[in-house]
Amino acid sequence: MKGFRLLLLIAALFTFNLQFAQEEEQQDELSLDKGPIDSQFEFVYSKSGNYRADGKRYEVVRTISLDKLRQNVLDTLSGYNKRAAELKQTIAGHESTIASLNEKLEETTNNLTSVTEEKDSMSFLGIMVSKSTYNSILWSVIGCLLVFLLFFIYKFRNSNVLTQEAKTNLAELETEYEDHRRRALEREQRISRQLQDEINRYKKQK
Repeated sequence: MKGFRLLLLIAALFTFNLQFAQEEEQQDELSLDKGPIDSQFEFVYSKSGNYRADGKRYEVVRTISLDKLRQNVLDTLSGYNKRAAELKQTIAGHESTIASLNEKLEETTNNLTSVTEEKDSMSFLGIMVSKSTYNSILWSVIGCLLVFLLFFIYKFRNSNVLTQEAKTNLAELETEYEDHRRRALEREQRISRQLQDEINRYKKQK
């Protein structure tokens, strides 16, 4: 039974010593010369004393530690401000680059649109029109010319038929005229012979 109590006492002492050693090691790691601001505050708290007066608890901090902590806080804030300024400058540079890239992208897009419009367009009488409109105008002109051509062919054939009819009528008229002239000549010759015969008969009667 005594051995068991002794063993418990040794284990308790060992545990206490281990915890105390850890606390001392942690306090040794805390410093105003390194580590984050939070650990430096912990160091100041650990090195400060305290007392009670009028029922209130007061902490006694060394002025040199407080000044050192204040300087460290200011240095940290200055570093943060410097880093923030660098980040702002970097962001401004990125924004400028993005704006330049956006301008180039817009210019490229406009050029691409212009090239596409030129590719899909053709010049007609000095006016840029789309290919579909150009094709429509072209086929309309071709259709109108074809209609005019058919109309002129029809008129030409009509005129040709009339000309042939006029020639035929003229030939028939000429034939009729020749027949009439021949008959008139024959009649004139017959009348002339009859007249001559009457003259000869009259002379014989005398």
